[in-house]
Amino acid sequence: MLKPMSKMLDEIHEQPAALEQTLAAERKPIEQMRALLGREKPRLIMLAARGTSDNAAQFGRYLLEITTGIPVTLAAPSIFTLYKAPFHFEGVLAIAISQSGESTDTNLVLERAREQGARTIGITNEASSTLARIAEHTFLVHAGREKSVAATKTYTGQLLVLYLIAYALGAPISLDDLARLPEWADRALTLQPEIARRAQGYRAMSQAVVVGRGLNYANAFEFALKLMETCYVVAERFSSADLLHGPIAMVEAAFPAFLFAPSGVTWPGLREMIEKLAQLKAEALLITDPSNSEALALGDKVIALPVSIEELYTPIPYIIPAQLFAASLAEAKGLNPDQPRTLSKVTRTL
Repeated sequence: MLKPMSKMLDEIHEQPAALEQTLAAERKPIEQMRALLGREKPRLIMLAARGTSDNAAQFGRYLLEITTGIPVTLAAPSIFTLYKAPFHFEGVLAIAISQSGESTDTNLVLERAREQGARTIGITNEASSTLARIAEHTFLVHAGREKSVAATKTYTGQLLVLYLIAYALGAPISLDDLARLPEWADRALTLQPEIARRAQGYRAMSQAVVVGRGLNYANAFEFALKLMETCYVVAERFSSADLLHGPIAMVEAAFPAFLFAPSGVTWPGLREMIEKLAQLKAEALLITDPSNSEALALGDKVIALPVSIEELYTPIPYIIPAQLFAASLAEAKGLNPDQPRTLSKVTRTL
């Protein structure tokens, strides 16, 4: 294993332990929430977040709708902060997600929701934060302090808590399978030497597309964000369906395209997209695992996790190779991924 050269890489490597700690600490509180929500199932779930946490919320939308059948909306904080529009929160479960718990507009959404009768949940890495005080119920990401500006371990921790909330809402999610996530994350980390070598070949990259669908759609946003903030690459993110509806026109020979390609219901559409990219002679690179034999057959166009994973549980282990790639590419470009220009760890907006 290569020695991490940045705080970002250090924190990527801390994820198996952080996931294990989060599961251990939040298991009893989530069982209590499961009993409560079994009596008071919401008619609608609203997720509020910004930045990387907003990408986690995007995942939460897919996960919760797919596994519980409850409609989910992503809050637009400006509706509350700028337009001050009234909102009918009866029967709504409002969930705010924030690494620091100090995102001003996200906290305001949750505050308004609680004032108007919604049940509220906060997901944060900071037990003493404003969000933890505002929320009726708080679930913590037990990741320890995140020092790099680029969030990694808090993102996967947020995804894990969203799995737990889905379980609390009656989703057919196995806690035994969730308990395997730290192991799968640890197996993903073994790919670092390979990924570091691959990243060297992308040193001149200035633009790219990242493609994911369904449960991995949020990972497309998160990978693109990491490429933008740590490598200064203009990275557009799409579902495989959306890329075909117009944006595919910008793709040409040698254009970099990164795809999350698990087996399961999203694979046929992704396979069609990969065939199209091959026709255009684009530079495609897939993240997949041994359960997708068709993807593995693409050989050197594949980063394959060393363990087969059911699609439902792929988002956490799949984002780790993407995080490693962004951190490695930043180093290959001579950039500091811990201190992206013009960014700070906590961003407050209204």
